[in-house]
This record gives sequence, structure tokens and C-alpha cells, in this order.
Amino acid sequence: MSTPRPIELRSPTGPTLHGIVARPDGARQPRPGLLVCHDFPRHAAAGDHVVAGLDDLAERIASTLGWVVLVVLCRGCAPSEGDFSLGGWLDDLETAADRLRAEDDVAAVWFAGFGHGGSLALCAAATDGEVGGVITFGAAADFDDWARQPRRLLEFSRRAGLVTDPGHPRDFAAWTEELRAVRPGDAAAALAPRPVMVVHGTGDDVVPAADARALAARHGAADLRLIPGATHDLAVDPRAVALLMGWLDREWNRSQALPY
Repeated sequence: MSTPRPIELRSPTGPTLHGIVARPDGARQPRPGLLVCHDFPRHAAAGDHVVAGLDDLAERIASTLGWVVLVVLCRGCAPSEGDFSLGGWLDDLETAADRLRAEDDVAAVWFAGFGHGGSLALCAAATDGEVGGVITFGAAADFDDWARQPRRLLEFSRRAGLVTDPGHPRDFAAWTEELRAVRPGDAAAALAPRPVMVVHGTGDDVVPAADARALAARHGAADLRLIPGATHDLAVDPRAVALLMGWLDREWNRSQALPY
């Protein structure tokens, strides 16, 4: 089993990002790639807890299924540079998807997102026709709660270390408008007929399960899975991990069977 390796991602217009890549042992051959999108921290000074468990999950997917997995830390999440903005995180996912496709043995890319990272995964995939499909865990159907209290969100982001520049954002109105303009529900609708699975815990006290139903309904053909009693921390819930592993395996096999 290979150990996930650290990676730097550079984009022409954004900050330097950091992450890890996990890949299977053995000779290189055409493989699927998975971009894993982390959640927004729920506690101030959360540090690297936004990716707690994701490195182990990436290694398991690589060693068990043979996928190449990239976990990216979006801007503001140390050691990645920059300061948090919703539009900036969307740009970061686009940069990460391009970097994953640049791996010489990655034949196609899928997204998996946790919490608000799942919401953004839908949005990034909707504008990237090369993404094969998306699976979300505890994703929000919109960012309206944030948009109603943008100064509170900014203050929390400062306490959590996601915003360190005292002058950020330079344009507070534009920073706030992104919270209204980024619409995961619209993105879910735009993704059809590409495959989407929406996973949510019925015991999630961060994002209500109604958001999962809303996202699945907007897509129209999404596979909705509600896990009884599961909380928001689905990256470490064995039932959620089993759903992820099964979905990835089915999607790669299905894509291989499609006529060209």
C-alpha cells in the first residue's frame, strides 16, 4: 500500500494550495480519479480538522478500488495560502480537478464532497463537462443562511484562521453576493443526466436532511440515501464509506461499459 504524498497546486490567478494524492501500488495504467472536497470548519481555530479522516479515506479508496485520489485544502485552510471566499473555493476545486486530470494515468474524474464541500462539488461539476459524476455527504442545498449573516460568517472565518489578511475581503459586497449567487440546487439540476448520489444522516444537526431531499429532487434522478441516526461526520461513518466505495466501483464499471 502506497502512502499518500503531499502535493502543491498552483493556478495562474489563485494562491498556492496544498493537498495529498493517494494512488494504488503497481504499474500505471488508465484509472479513474476522485477529487475529494472537504467541509467548512464548524468550530473556530479548527485547523486541519476540516480534513480529519479524509487522508485515511483516500488511502483506502486507492488501495481497495485502484483509484487515484486527490484531497485538496481550499484557500485559507493552512497550509494552503489565501483567504476564504466562496467563489475562491470554487476556483480551487477547478484548479484541483485540472491537476488531477494531469496525472498521466487518470482517465476520468469524479467528485466526492462532504458538508459544504459537497455543495461546492455540485457547483464545480455543473460547469465542468468532463466530471463523470458527484457524490455528496451532508451537503447543503444553498448558502442562504450564510448570505443572511455575512459579517458573522466573516468574523467566524477570521477566528477559524480561514481569513488572516485584515483587509480581506477588499470588496465586502462582492464577497457577500457570492453567497447568494452560488446555488447548489441549480447545479444539481444542471448536472442531470450525469450520475449523482446524495447521502445524508437523519441525525445531522448541522445541515437538515431536508436539504438532501431538495438536492435529489432538483437533479431528478439522483440516488438519495438517508442513513438512520448518522450525524454530519459521514467521512468516518462506516455506512457512508460503504456507500461511497460501492458508488465509485459501480460508476467506473458503468463508464467502461458505455459505447464510445
